[in-house]
Amino acid sequence: MIKTVGLSKSFGRIPAVISVDLHVQEQEILGLVGPDGAGKTTLMRMICGLITPDRGQVYLLGNPAEHLEKAKENLGYMPQRFSLYGDLTVMENIFFFGSMYGLDRKTITQRAGEILELTNLIAFKNRFADQLSGGMKQKLALTCSLVTRPNLLVLDEPTYGVDPEFRKEFWKILYDLNKKGMTILISTPYMDEAELCTKVAFMDRGSIVAIDSPARLKKNFPYRILELRAEVENDDALNNIPGVVDTYFYGDRYHLVFSDCPDLLAAVEGSLHEQGIQVLSLREIAPSMEDVFVSMAEKEVV
Repeated sequence: MIKTVGLSKSFGRIPAVISVDLHVQEQEILGLVGPDGAGKTTLMRMICGLITPDRGQVYLLGNPAEHLEKAKENLGYMPQRFSLYGDLTVMENIFFFGSMYGLDRKTITQRAGEILELTNLIAFKNRFADQLSGGMKQKLALTCSLVTRPNLLVLDEPTYGVDPEFRKEFWKILYDLNKKGMTILISTPYMDEAELCTKVAFMDRGSIVAIDSPARLKKNFPYRILELRAEVENDDALNNIPGVVDTYFYGDRYHLVFSDCPDLLAAVEGSLHEQGIQVLSLREIAPSMEDVFVSMAEKEVV
């Protein structure tokens, strides 16, 4: 459905995307994750034909660049920021967007009714876009991107900054669309959303540094993780534990990263005791997507 070969883009002397090869299979949900400035939005905009690459090739639905205009008829794109018109109603925005694709009023009305039911916006169809909540604006943007009935949907951080309940509802909509055959490329800053994708690509400093299913990425994580709850006055003390590779802080607990070694729990507990750290709980846990990607991001830091 999407294929990029050696795709590159620089802005002045600053490289944004560096020789990216990416393949999104039919009916896949591919999540694109990585730190701010990694090049995710630039990559997506090149895929959608909104930015011309310096080098490389984009194929949509098997069509090379010279035939992309026809392929775009089957592409829905939802940008990172709400870009519709606040002084138009929900339906007026949908009519405007649909007309840009040459759809007649009858077709737009029929499709809008179906999509507004799916997104639970039907009761708000006459409300001005400026009067919608942040989550409802995102639903409206999704509705507009679906009015052409695309086979391929590209979403740039569609749930950023909205409440967790809306994120769950939004992903339910995406799953419903995917079950009906839609292929989805989505970028997200949330690792719990990355878990919901069939495949995840981690992007950093303009390059794809890993791509696989969430399950395999976690299975291939080369370290062991200990979860620690303790009264720690100086976080640097944790870095003095023999064998520790890294430490991360999550709310009220720490994740301690170690290379594999025998009797790990006993050795770490003994080291913490020697440093006068009162341990509330210490246990080994399976690595999360957050652990995987924190580790990958740090490997890329020079």
